[in-house]
Amino acid sequence: MKKLTLAFISFLSLGLNAKSQVKIDFEVNFTEPQAHYVEMKMKIAGIKKDYVDVKMPVWAPGSYLIREFSKNVEGFAATAANKSLKTQKINKNTWRVFTKQADLVEVNYRVYAFEVSVRTSFIDASHAFLSSTGIFMYPDGMINQASTVTVNPYKTWSKVSTGLAPVNGKANTFYASNFDILFDSPIEVGNQDVFEFEAAGVKHEVAMYGGGNYEKERLKVDMAKIVEQATAVFGENPNKNYTFIVHNFNRGGGGLEHLNSTVLGATRNAYNTPEGYKAFLALVAHEYFHLWNVKRMRPIALGPFDYEKENYTTNLWVSEGYTSYYENKLLARAGFIQDQDMVNEISKAISNIENSPGAKVQSASSSSFDAWIIQYRPNENSNNSSISYYAKGEVVGALMDLEIANATNGAKSLDDVMKAMYLQCKTLKRGFTDAEFKTMVEKISGISFTSFWEKYVNGTVAVDYKTYLNFAGITAVNEAKTIGYLGLASAKKGLAVVVTAVTRNSGAWVDGINVGDEIITINGQMIDTTLDKVGALQTLNVGDVLKFAIKRDGQVQEINVNILPFSPVKIKSIFNDSADRKQLAVRQRWIMGK
Repeated sequence: MKKLTLAFISFLSLGLNAKSQVKIDFEVNFTEPQAHYVEMKMKIAGIKKDYVDVKMPVWAPGSYLIREFSKNVEGFAATAANKSLKTQKINKNTWRVFTKQADLVEVNYRVYAFEVSVRTSFIDASHAFLSSTGIFMYPDGMINQASTVTVNPYKTWSKVSTGLAPVNGKANTFYASNFDILFDSPIEVGNQDVFEFEAAGVKHEVAMYGGGNYEKERLKVDMAKIVEQATAVFGENPNKNYTFIVHNFNRGGGGLEHLNSTVLGATRNAYNTPEGYKAFLALVAHEYFHLWNVKRMRPIALGPFDYEKENYTTNLWVSEGYTSYYENKLLARAGFIQDQDMVNEISKAISNIENSPGAKVQSASSSSFDAWIIQYRPNENSNNSSISYYAKGEVVGALMDLEIANATNGAKSLDDVMKAMYLQCKTLKRGFTDAEFKTMVEKISGISFTSFWEKYVNGTVAVDYKTYLNFAGITAVNEAKTIGYLGLASAKKGLAVVVTAVTRNSGAWVDGINVGDEIITINGQMIDTTLDKVGALQTLNVGDVLKFAIKRDGQVQEINVNILPFSPVKIKSIFNDSADRKQLAVRQRWIMGK
């Protein structure tokens, strides 16, 4: 038995040593950037197997949609000792390389990259943005394997910006301790404008592509303020360095979070306008807050990732919705907006939820779970049947924050929950469950949140905004009045005006106007512009009847539409000068976190 045990240990040791000898190196080249291609070389050493399966992810963490990145791969081939190896594509994102026990295998392939977004790769003559999940492949079963990446910029480019750790002594060569790190590290290559600042003890690099009227010195100061405020919520900053990759377009927006970097889309000539600058800082705040919320304080389903299929969670209302909520809190705490501005933004968010038909159909938790089939794939009826976990989560965050502050007489807030959950995930080295999040909220607040979860997380109950805002001594009134509502949206398509959306329970919905109908006349008047520009439709009264002539599937029909009543929500929130001591304490804790 002793001999068998020693033999097994010896065998296990040999297996571990063999695994540790595997070495993976990537080389990234650009020979035809103007045609939107990157050439990839992947060297795998030390495998010594009959074959190895090489895979490409099908989605990018942070963007919950199967994107099928392998569709952009061309020219997959492999060699060993300068001799071609047989390869076979065995499913949509997997190539089998018959390695014949070779010690070193070289895999070559090209990737076409011409989709502008923060989550997809784009290459042209001016720069290359590499969103790593759509560029780098991995050997099956080796997600935890380390790798190096050497980027060779095109001959007219001079810079590489990424959150990956540089390899000392090797220009433009970087190290990833595993593929999760590599896939979470986008790369910008070109002639980007790079500047740095330090905040919260962390070195931050900003790589600006596309020009713009930004002022670097102003951004250094203001972005640092946001970093400091976000770090203050959690008590520590987990990074030593952080990279902002900013793509400036004629009109841009959106962002995607990563472990120690982010990619932002911005409008290049909006930095010198108050609204444009505030919007950029809000985007910075949102993506930087993700450094903790979702990247480290994460739902348990979101890591370790399965890069080949959907990773389902009911908690994106926390990961994304709460991050949206904290945008304006961070801006207020950093002094970029006033307290009233923050309350106005929350009031607007509540109004939007209450005016959305989908909010009465889909809950925050189900919206999160269905992200894979709805959030990034909306159709003409999505507004009637679903709600964004961003929008609903922002409102849930505000309500929960106020509930906690009120229950503790201003001693605690949602900040305390976020910090405690972050530390719990750090200690346990795993994500949280919905039950654990609820338990922490109840621990911090000292009260039950069962009813809250039933109404606002798993339910579709209308928001009791007057009660919640009153906790902070804020009077909320609905300024909107009942109106006559047609319930149509339209767009110009060539010379035609076509229906693009119909609102649930509106007159148009009840009387049968369809998306895709071409509107010819209304009450005999020819329609040659979108409905929002038809003056006669701006003052509709309940009970009016509109006679539509529409064309559907090439046939003209007449439909009478009865104008029905609609009672919208438009919240105006006012700080109450006679707020009592508790309300003032709640307000202070809620807005400033202290």
